[in-house]
Amino acid sequence: MRTIDRAREVTPPPLNAKDMEMVRVAQRCIMASLDHSRAAAITLTTDSGEHPTVEVPPAALKLIGQLLGAMSEGRPVVLMPTEQELTTVEAANFLNVSRPFVVKEMEAGRLAHRKVGTHRRIALEDLMAYTQKMRGQQAGALERLAQNARELGLEY
Repeated sequence: MRTIDRAREVTPPPLNAKDMEMVRVAQRCIMASLDHSRAAAITLTTDSGEHPTVEVPPAALKLIGQLLGAMSEGRPVVLMPTEQELTTVEAANFLNVSRPFVVKEMEAGRLAHRKVGTHRRIALEDLMAYTQKMRGQQAGALERLAQNARELGLEY
């Protein structure tokens, strides 16, 4: 398997106070530029004094802003190709559930997968669709609970 096909967790290096402030300022500038324009250009300053300007599509700029936001909070970031397949263990870690739960969901037909020999593989796209569906069901259940509480006069 090629290196690019592997999922990678990138843990940002520890930042000192000056670097942390630079990251926060850069993120604020990038996110503010997304509010005011459809395209943007970034000017890079190098140690040699060069100032090349690079045009960046809004989607890429938004991704860079989100990456900077995660860096400023010291959170790890996972970069993964969309056609990536995950093992049941990786899927369980992604969903923050147990591996047996993932297997049960697969066997019940609620989580799409394929078999490679005796091993199960889940496409990242299928896992993301499953996640969205589950979040929708959770939101619906919470709304029904809140509605029941309102009907019974159990305001919190």
